[in-house]
Amino acid sequence: MLAPRLAKMSSGHVHYAWVVLCVVFVAMLAGVGVRAAPGVMILPLQQAFGWDVSTISGAISVNIMLMGCCAPFVTGLMQAIGLKRTMMGCLGILALATGLSSFMTAPWQFYLTWGLMVGIGSGAGAVGLAGAVANRWFARRNGFATGLLFAANAAGQLVFLPVLALMAERYGWRGVSVGVTVAIAAVLPVVWLLLPESPSAIGIPAFGATTVEPLRHAPGGNMLGVAFGALRRASKSVDLWLLSVTFGVCGLSTNGLINTHMIAYCADFGIPTVQGASILAVIGAFSLVGSACSGWLCDRYSPRVLLFWYYGLRGLSLVVMPFTSFDGVSLSVFAVFYGLDWVATGPATFALTNEVFGRRDAPVIVSWIFASHQVGGAIAAFGAGMVRSVSGSYLLAFVGSGVACLLASMLVLRITPREARIPVAAE
Repeated sequence: MLAPRLAKMSSGHVHYAWVVLCVVFVAMLAGVGVRAAPGVMILPLQQAFGWDVSTISGAISVNIMLMGCCAPFVTGLMQAIGLKRTMMGCLGILALATGLSSFMTAPWQFYLTWGLMVGIGSGAGAVGLAGAVANRWFARRNGFATGLLFAANAAGQLVFLPVLALMAERYGWRGVSVGVTVAIAAVLPVVWLLLPESPSAIGIPAFGATTVEPLRHAPGGNMLGVAFGALRRASKSVDLWLLSVTFGVCGLSTNGLINTHMIAYCADFGIPTVQGASILAVIGAFSLVGSACSGWLCDRYSPRVLLFWYYGLRGLSLVVMPFTSFDGVSLSVFAVFYGLDWVATGPATFALTNEVFGRRDAPVIVSWIFASHQVGGAIAAFGAGMVRSVSGSYLLAFVGSGVACLLASMLVLRITPREARIPVAAE
């Protein structure tokens, strides 16, 4: 394996933790590219097969919900068979799913590939894996590292969506399927060659630590036992449910609504697909900055207070946006403002989970919390499509999502602060 050799070469210059961060970032970026692809496929699939928006968005909602429901078990699998094997398996499922989808001709095949298989394979980009990498490799700057990994969700849109939109225009939906398959296939050997299991596996301390410490969770055990054991310990605290509800609202207002329906919403106003995808790309570019800054802020300020502002400002932007002129200026302002807030909740939610439940259980617990994020996203992906089909407009979907964010901003203030951490799991 190249990792030990590279660790020795970089020991005097760049800590290998930053190399691992880059590898996982690239893998998550490719995964989010797959998850973002259905947003540019809605119109081409309608044109090719005559499927309505609710049929297509129903498969997308299955994708979103399955990713969340599988996340705790993928994190448990990581502890059972190892980080690298888990990521390789998830990426392999994604490549198989998108490759097979290029042959689909019926809705059930779309549900099987882009719904079921992509939903399971998207565990490679789940927050539990990002949290585990940050906790294993960074004794210092943990929040910043987490912020960068969450930013991969933003960068995935930035890199893939405009390109995928162009491919959809020129080659149809099959061009999108082939494009993301090639991207995932290119990432697989990078993960295999450059991702060690932990700092101790290559004989170095974590970033910011002075001694080499063995991995707290060596591979082995039962993934179901790991997942449900952490849930059983955490469920005794009301904070778990507050975090789950608020992060569910996060999913409802981001990948469920904006990521899935923004391009179609723009099309209602005569805005072409490529331009609509470019708006999402701008959101992605600024959320890359917002997520990194959020991680930096979490190392210095209370994540509970940060979440209050994140949800409050997001809610206001969603309520106001449908009542703007929906021209280039208003959409650009929305893309910048909303983009800075898009992924900012992720690092803050993980930082707060670390504070309340401790580093040992936090990656698995935040995966359970992430499940609610995906349930919220699935509800919005399907619900907004139904609202559009019934009313002919996305107005109610956007206003309702904004109000939910404002309520979430109030709920996070009831989560236990750092000084009152409950003894659920010792760090």
